[in-house]
Amino acid sequence: MTEQAAVLDALRQKILDDPEVILEDQTLMKALIDANERTLGGNIVDLRGIAMERLESRLDRLEDTHRSVIAAAYENLAGTNLIHNAVLRALEPINFPSFLQSLSGDLLEALRVSRLRLILESKEHDGPSIGFEDVLSIVEPGVIDHYITAGRNMTVRPVTLRQVSPASPDVYGDNAAYIKSEALLKLDLGDGRLPGLLIMGSEDPHQFRPNQGTDLLIFFCSAFERAIRRWLA
Repeated sequence: MTEQAAVLDALRQKILDDPEVILEDQTLMKALIDANERTLGGNIVDLRGIAMERLESRLDRLEDTHRSVIAAAYENLAGTNLIHNAVLRALEPINFPSFLQSLSGDLLEALRVSRLRLILESKEHDGPSIGFEDVLSIVEPGVIDHYITAGRNMTVRPVTLRQVSPASPDVYGDNAAYIKSEALLKLDLGDGRLPGLLIMGSEDPHQFRPNQGTDLLIFFCSAFERAIRRWLA
């Protein structure tokens, strides 16, 4: 008994010397409050205990929100870095063939998508004759808007994100069965020129969804337009 009393006295003195040890321990404080409520009995309403429970609930929600904000910030930073790197890759080629090669090489890897395809409208649409049929298609005027809208009467936006099932074989060829979502970037190639379209296809059905933000892709679209105009000039 004497030894137990000595331990209790030492613990008591420790708490008195440094009470923050107890106050900062959420689990320990809850145990003390629960013990206090049991001593009060079932017929007494402990308003302080109710207030503490509400504060704990608000604190838990605040921590969840804090974690969500931090996660979103990291995700936005990662997305920004990815797009900046992709812009640099789009500006590196020194001629049009190497530019087209990047659509299945460096630029494809930088954007972390499964497939890139460039579609250009032309009044003479016999198809490319330079060996890049896997990344480049020449089509007649109006095809791009029809593909973006799927033939519906709707406004054509600069960037369209959507899930696809099935994907178009005309765009993705033999890989169509694997593509589950896509980003469509309509390209303004300058005055007097017909539009173009850069298509990003992904095997991940959640990579491109209609409810996602498009600011970074709009920025990339603007940079890509400027890059391709050099070769079309």
